[in-house]
Amino acid sequence: MASQTGFFHLFNMYDIMEEEQYVFQAADLPDGPCFCPQAEFNGRPDSLFFNDGVRRIDFILVYEDEDKKDFEKRHTFARRREYFEASLMKMGVELEATPSVIDDKLTFLKIHMPWDVLCTYAEVLHIKLPIQVNDLSSRPSPWRYLSWIAKPFYPSEDLIRKETEFFTAPFEKDRLEYFYVKDRDIFFTPSMRSRMAYYILSRAPYEIRGSIKKFGMNKLLDGGVYKAAYPLHDCRFNVRSSEEGCPNERYLLYEEWAHPKSFYKMQPLDLIRKYYGEKIGIYFAWLGFYTIMLTLAAAVGLGCFIYGYTTKDTSTWSNEVCDPNIGGKLVMCPQCDSCNYWPLISTCDTSKKLCIFDNFGTLVFAVFMAVWVTLFLEFWKRYQAELEYEWDTVEFLEQEEPPRPEYEAKCVYERKNPVTGVKEKVPYTAWGRCVRVSIGMGTVLFWIMLILASIVAITVYRLAVFITFSTKLRNTDLKDLEPLKEYVTPQMATSVTASIISFVVIMILNVLYERVAIWITDFELPRTKTDYENSLTLKMFLFQFVNYYSSCFYIAFAKGKAVGYPGKPVYLLGEYRNEECDPGGCLIELTTQLAIIMGGKAIWNNIQEVLLPWVKNLIFRHCNSAASEKVIPRWEQDYQLQPSSKLGLFYEYLEMVIQFGFVTLFVASFPLAPVLALINNLAEIRIDAWKITTQFRRIVPEKAQDIGAWQPILQGIAILAVATNAMIIAFTSDMIPRLVYYWSFSVYPYGDHPDNTMEGYINSSLSVFNISDFHTDRWSLIQLFSFRYRDFRFPPGHPRQYEHNVYYWHVNAAKMAFIIVVEHIVYFTKFILSYMIPDVPYAVKEQIKREKYLTQVILHETNLKLVTRRLKNGDDEILSNEELISSTMSKTVVS
Repeated sequence: MASQTGFFHLFNMYDIMEEEQYVFQAADLPDGPCFCPQAEFNGRPDSLFFNDGVRRIDFILVYEDEDKKDFEKRHTFARRREYFEASLMKMGVELEATPSVIDDKLTFLKIHMPWDVLCTYAEVLHIKLPIQVNDLSSRPSPWRYLSWIAKPFYPSEDLIRKETEFFTAPFEKDRLEYFYVKDRDIFFTPSMRSRMAYYILSRAPYEIRGSIKKFGMNKLLDGGVYKAAYPLHDCRFNVRSSEEGCPNERYLLYEEWAHPKSFYKMQPLDLIRKYYGEKIGIYFAWLGFYTIMLTLAAAVGLGCFIYGYTTKDTSTWSNEVCDPNIGGKLVMCPQCDSCNYWPLISTCDTSKKLCIFDNFGTLVFAVFMAVWVTLFLEFWKRYQAELEYEWDTVEFLEQEEPPRPEYEAKCVYERKNPVTGVKEKVPYTAWGRCVRVSIGMGTVLFWIMLILASIVAITVYRLAVFITFSTKLRNTDLKDLEPLKEYVTPQMATSVTASIISFVVIMILNVLYERVAIWITDFELPRTKTDYENSLTLKMFLFQFVNYYSSCFYIAFAKGKAVGYPGKPVYLLGEYRNEECDPGGCLIELTTQLAIIMGGKAIWNNIQEVLLPWVKNLIFRHCNSAASEKVIPRWEQDYQLQPSSKLGLFYEYLEMVIQFGFVTLFVASFPLAPVLALINNLAEIRIDAWKITTQFRRIVPEKAQDIGAWQPILQGIAILAVATNAMIIAFTSDMIPRLVYYWSFSVYPYGDHPDNTMEGYINSSLSVFNISDFHTDRWSLIQLFSFRYRDFRFPPGHPRQYEHNVYYWHVNAAKMAFIIVVEHIVYFTKFILSYMIPDVPYAVKEQIKREKYLTQVILHETNLKLVTRRLKNGDDEILSNEELISSTMSKTVVS
């Protein structure tokens, strides 16, 4: 159990800097070459120790024999590696090298952190460790009587036992006697030891030339001096370890979490956090919480879809489109200069499909989703606060996070720290930082404009290809596509092909944007890893936001909005006639776009996450099949796995946040989006778990308090979602025109019906255009006098012919009123919910206060003992001095 306050006097920032400076100076100048001890493999494949079976392996470095490299590279690699290893040994780290069992060119360097080194760096990194057993009694859950129902959905208690809860405090080696040190070998967990080892490896120097000091394992990995660096898994994922005392946590995680048979079980978050660290644990906690919340949204969305599907045959306006006496007699204007006229009844099936998504249930669902988003974010904050308390991260402050090695290596300027008042080294001046940020922002804007240019190109493609499809599909006998003939319309063919091309462009541009965003962030040189990830997160999300959503925004709010009317169409670039919506409306096109992008993205990501690492590992094992009969040590088995990404969970978060945008921003057009997201996430949790547990080397554990920069991004999406869904209902769907007709224009004084009805809506929503007003002779042979088109304009012969009529202004006024009213109601509801739901649960606040009191008592007793000890030592010293003086005086008197 986490302690949420500092119990002892922690190092201030100046003390930490002195501690780190001492550590660095100890390894600045190794006296001559230093070679670590060599040892052959002892034949114990599950061992996690040096050959002596006592010293635990905390990290592994792998390097290759340079005999076959050119002389200069061989000399440079050997010199840097010797210097680096000498630096590690002078910092107190113990090393042991073992040649590979499979490949004679490889050598594995095992790293062990002795007790004194662990104590030193546990203090530097403010690692919290237990001081006494937690004596707080937890409140009984109101659902405890129903626990037997939920028991099958939790991991097996026989395999994953609940651990003892402790009060914890930041470690101080001078107060070691006050910590709960039952066994020194297990006092620091393997994840803590790996984290401290990584900290040392990232800061140990490997070359010093004058005033320039080069340090850090990452640079040696990038330069090829070492081939890999990783902590060890504790066993094979599908077989228990034969070593005595091995916790077999990887095996337990596979059996109760990553195995497909456990797809229905809750995640063992405490074990995930213990094995992989808080950063991995908080990601899976967030993903699991998001998936659970999606079940409610998916249920409501599926209900809206079923409601639309069951009522599509009873829709009055849709039946009018399909009525031969109404829709069959209405001839529609051509939608392009080379297109033919078409009967309205040809869109009968499209109108039926539109009824599924464009109904009153969709309006209710859009409002529900706006409230759901608020509840999701507020309840996540509460759940996150509970995890912070349980996982010792409440006091994890950014100023405690050490600088990145890349930042420290370029610190050449001095400045006064505004917090500590101490002079410190920084890599740039204020003007230099301004230049770096300006260049970064300019590059981001340039690439965003490039994305928008690609969207314009796809739009031009739509306009050009629509004419081609209109000409060929109308004049081609589609006998081979007889079952699909009625669905293959020019609008649908254009929309589907454009969506596929848009998806391909998105996937290609993603690769480019990733490299650009990383380059910009590296150029800005953030101080800490958290700063680096937050900066990269913001850039990548801006790229992805424009990349994924721009086509959807175009269809929803731009397409078909400025097309003019048949006699005076609007042309893009003076050549292409502006694109009109599908005869059924743009909403069905937006639904198609969302389905293709969401489905295609999910399939592509799963292929990348599952097949690629599995195939790579399969190829590696096949290439080493000759040595498969040999006994392979634990460190070499892990080397055969895939290395973890340098950006860690960044892409996992990005994938889910982009999906969250699809679920919330455009849900008014696609109520099945939460259902697809739920199905994807149920698989995503197990795929990610299977991937990191079985296919990748063990990830270096990291501390994390929350989900970082993704939290404000989610809040921004939630705010934007209210406006986008209200505008989709107002401007993309036909709900507002239908409501205006039902309540106003179907009855007196505008209509002839005695009661409010939807009868006659289709005729009133279509304007009339006289064929003789076309400025072309193409339609002179048609035995018709007029066409119909979707708009609200005065008919020909009217004094204000082809101008917008009163219906148009009523509809637009209703749209604006709808947006304003809905937005204000929803935003007010969100504000009330946010205010009523506290970010930290009351029970957690009580526990924090209780712990503060207990730790103050412990601190008081500790200080009292120290003072008493010092006073006692002082009294003894005074007494001894008095005895010495009296003895001297007596001797003087005698003499």
